[in-house]
Amino acid sequence: MKALIKIGGTLLDSVDSRRRLAAEIGRAHQDGLHAVVVHGGGRQMTRFLEERGIESRFVNGLRVTTPEVLDAVLKIFAGSVNQQLVAAFIASGVLAVGLSGMDGLLTEARQLSAELGFVGKPVRSDAGLLNLLLENSYLPVIACVAGDRQGHFFNVNADQMAASVAAAMQAKKLFFLTDVDGVWGEEKVIYPTITVDKCKKLIDDQIASGGMRAKLEAAIEALQQGVAEVVIAPGGAAGIIDRLLSGDNIGTRLTADVMVPGGV
Repeated sequence: MKALIKIGGTLLDSVDSRRRLAAEIGRAHQDGLHAVVVHGGGRQMTRFLEERGIESRFVNGLRVTTPEVLDAVLKIFAGSVNQQLVAAFIASGVLAVGLSGMDGLLTEARQLSAELGFVGKPVRSDAGLLNLLLENSYLPVIACVAGDRQGHFFNVNADQMAASVAAAMQAKKLFFLTDVDGVWGEEKVIYPTITVDKCKKLIDDQIASGGMRAKLEAAIEALQQGVAEVVIAPGGAAGIIDRLLSGDNIGTRLTADVMVPGGV
């Protein structure tokens, strides 16, 4: 089975968390799961910029990416965060390969707007390189940096990139590992399952905002492109990968089909 696992940057901020997730994903990979990892790194990026006196500006939740910030994006997302995670996989006995969307033009993007600078939206991903790596027992680890055919780099939202790559590789499952327990509703409870229509309502009613809105939008996009199931789950929970793969009731599950009883 193919699965795309997106890891939020907050879960990669400590050595212990990186090693735990790498060990769990690595075991599943060694047991036959064809896993691809996409990661963020927003917290690390903000800290890097603050240390250098560079202001972080956001428009609709997206980081304005000047040439100076883009240089930091390459250093942090495609550099230190990516390589630290690759190293954690290597330490767990898995041959991981660090990539960005520019490698083999794995993910092609277009610029969103002049106001945002070098911020892009994925327009297509190509799974050829990923399939080659997976067939040879390597585990791809992808930073949320994309490119275009003119050789321009773009800072892209990691959730959008995960959806694009998951669809391209025909993943059966897409897991968003985050620092919250799942999707919260207006009733202040975590939904165990949720329909696409309900996701859209949470977005329209501004109940889901910021990072959760981005995840729901990416989840909807992935489902519409053929991914069978998306789960938004707490990456800090012990044994999270085994629990997700076994269908344990954790986080919030989204599918394109009618929900099971108890869902919304």
